Amino acid sequence: MSLKAGIVGLPNVGKSTLFNAVSNSAKAQASNYRFCTIEPNTGLVDVPDERLNKLAELVKPDRIVPTQLEIVDIAGLVKGASKGEGLGNKFLGNIREVDAIIHVIRCFEDENVLRDEGAINPLGDKDIIDTELQLKDLESVEKKLLRAEKMAKTDPKAKVESEILKRCMAHLEAGKNIRSLDLSKEEKTAIADLFLLTDKSVLYVANVDEASMHTGNKYSDALIAGIKDEGAEVIVMCNNIEAQIAELENADDKQMFMEEYKMTQPALNRMIKSTYKLLQLETYFTAGVQEVRAWTIHHGWKAPQAAGVIHTDFEKGFIKAEVISYEDYIKYGSEAAARDNGRLRIEGKEYVVKDGDVMHFRFNV
Repeated sequence: MSLKAGIVGLPNVGKSTLFNAVSNSAKAQASNYRFCTIEPNTGLVDVPDERLNKLAELVKPDRIVPTQLEIVDIAGLVKGASKGEGLGNKFLGNIREVDAIIHVIRCFEDENVLRDEGAINPLGDKDIIDTELQLKDLESVEKKLLRAEKMAKTDPKAKVESEILKRCMAHLEAGKNIRSLDLSKEEKTAIADLFLLTDKSVLYVANVDEASMHTGNKYSDALIAGIKDEGAEVIVMCNNIEAQIAELENADDKQMFMEEYKMTQPALNRMIKSTYKLLQLETYFTAGVQEVRAWTIHHGWKAPQAAGVIHTDFEKGFIKAEVISYEDYIKYGSEAAARDNGRLRIEGKEYVVKDGDVMHFRFNV
């Protein structure tokens, strides 16, 4: 599944530092000057899942394979980007290609880190990004509305579409994001081809200093208060500390480092899990002696679709799925014991896969 989450924010807020921490297949250059990141860096990130390890403890497989997310580090935005300032259209084009946004906001003071926007102001920084995305979306909506209004004279479908576009335009002109317009699934088809920037789900990362990593500070508090009506989540973390943890290859060294900073787990784990949920993704497992593996599906997928993630032939030739809930698998300790206790179910094509299901598929080649 090629779903992407893009890391965005103003220059020098800690985007590339965060990317370096989360990516296990690529490293971005993190430097203290504007537009250090020009081409988007892309990396695959393992999605932490304690359930995978617990299943492996029971099965003792040859290997453990987590599911992954694709994370994209996008160049820093500046005021006026919608009109081509800075990297302008390149930046906005990169955002258009991702499925969700991880918005990093500076919540720390450091005179050694450049900041052209003046005093630290998390909500002001957020507004700069929001405004530029809204302006670009407004441009896209206006262009389509002009076409729809011409066609509306003879096409009833275009007339309905133009009314939806007018609502979107009024919403954007009021300084609001499309994701807060609460369009129905049917209404969203009118704007689906525009891939609007402000329609994407957002997770905010408040990048704080080391002293505030557990408690937050006045800046992260202001951000949390300022977005409370958005229904979005804020992860408070110190990107520099997270990057240092990620650089340690030895598990014992990582554990010692986290104990020193009174951490039970990297804050990155919370961020990655939150991003996974933001994309409305779920996990099912396959468990055998060769491997215990996590597979990514969309919420609401049925068994044949889930089988197709492993191989398209599994979906085409789907017959049945053998299903054990994760809780039952752990409770009884093995597939055989779960079956003996009547906890292995045989499900058909209409079965909606649940997060945590342990599955085996029967199919025709």
